[in-house]
Parts: sequence; C-alpha cells; structure tokens
Amino acid sequence: MNNNIRMGYLDDSNNKIKVRMKKGQTISGFPIGILYLEDVHYPLMPGNVVNGYTFDFPVRYRAVEGLDIPNLVFKEPTEEVYQSILKAGKSLEADGCRAISGACGFFGNYQRKLADDLNIPVALSSLLQLPWIGTILKPGQKIGVLTADQSSLTDNVFENCSISRELRKRLIMKDLRNEPEFSCIPEARGEFDNGTVQQEVVAKALEITEDDPDVRAILLECSDMPPYAFAVQQATGCMVFDYTTLIKWLYSAAAQMPYKGFI
Repeated sequence: MNNNIRMGYLDDSNNKIKVRMKKGQTISGFPIGILYLEDVHYPLMPGNVVNGYTFDFPVRYRAVEGLDIPNLVFKEPTEEVYQSILKAGKSLEADGCRAISGACGFFGNYQRKLADDLNIPVALSSLLQLPWIGTILKPGQKIGVLTADQSSLTDNVFENCSISRELRKRLIMKDLRNEPEFSCIPEARGEFDNGTVQQEVVAKALEITEDDPDVRAILLECSDMPPYAFAVQQATGCMVFDYTTLIKWLYSAAAQMPYKGFI
C-alpha cells in the first residue's frame, strides 16, 4: 500500500497527529471517488449515483473523457476506453479519494485492470456485490438481477467481477433495454416519465419473483435504478442491493467513526 494514502476519520480523539498531503493534491475531504460517463443525455434523479443528493457524505465525481453508453455497454472492451478510465481514476486518486467506484455496472469490464493499476481500492460495478449476496443466502436460493441490457452481461463482465459460473446459475436476470420509458436512458433521449420508469422497473422485478419463488434478493445493476429500489422492495419483499449499497459499504470501511452513547 502507498504509505501516503491513509484511511481514517479525524475527530477530537485523534486530531493531534502528524498529517501529510501528497504533492500536487490541492483539495481533500472526499473519501469516495466516482467515475461516470461524460457523454449522456437524460435526467439524473435523486438516488442516481451521479446525483449529488444521493449520498450524505462527500463524493468526488470525475467524468471519463469521451465515454458514452455505446462504447461502455454495447461494445467489446478496448484499450482506448481503458486508458481514459485509468486517466480519470488516477485523477481521483491524486485528489485524495480513498476508494473509487463507478456509475455504470458495465464499468465492471475494467475492474481487474483498474484495481491493479491504482493504489487505492476499486469497486467499479454494482455486480461486485453478487458473490457476497450469494454467500448470505441459502445455497438453493436465487438472486434476481435487473440490468439495463442483459445481452451485454458477458463472460468478461462476470469474470472481472469475480462471479463464478456456479453463482451465475443462481441468477434470474431481466433487462429493461426495450421498455418504452426506461429505453430513454440507454438511447439518451433527454427526458422520460419518472413514474412510468418506476412502474417498468417494479414490473420487471415482479416478473423475476413470479418466475422463480426461490428469489430472495434483487440486485439493480444499473446506476439509474437506485431511485426505484424502495418501490422494488415494497413490491417484492426482497432484500434489494444496488450501487448505493456498494458505495455506502466502501465509505463505511474507509471512514470508520467512533461510537458514542450511554452505557
């Protein structure tokens, strides 16, 4: 580990320590950095990973230069795209972020390479939660996965996110690529009816639980789906995981805080 990078929350009990700032770092106080696509065109609702109201702690955003949905989601991974991701990731690291996440599940294509090339923890895709979810459920129980585009969930994505073939057999997947309103997102149409998008997401979640009653948890792959996580849980009664559960998990590990209270 780079000795200049240190985890930890500063309070009255530990503020009398020697502190160090990396050369070139001109800002601080951002425990989590988030990479996002530079070229998108649709509303970013509260709950969306790139809406600043989503988190109750500071996050540092960085656009991946020139990156759009077709090049990240619908095409094979390329070295050119990776170099743009690496450049943006290094920028977040230089800004003092203690861990980095992404704002599209298909950043997972580049998970292993970026984790290897940076000096801070990397969790680019919401899909990284699947092995843990599989562990906390009974062996015969299934996991529903709602994705923006199922055809793009290739072996490469799964392998980079450490999702075994055995675990994949427990996944019940549905996508929203061709839904009338949700498709406004991957097609970058600039607007959508939010209530209808919620109905479409919930309907797909219900299809999953109706298709297989052994589904006990649902993962929302897409960073645009967390605004509807509450509605999905209300409708299905399942545990619901998404990008916000991943990023809050990263934050809680990077910025542990002291407990206070009455004994």
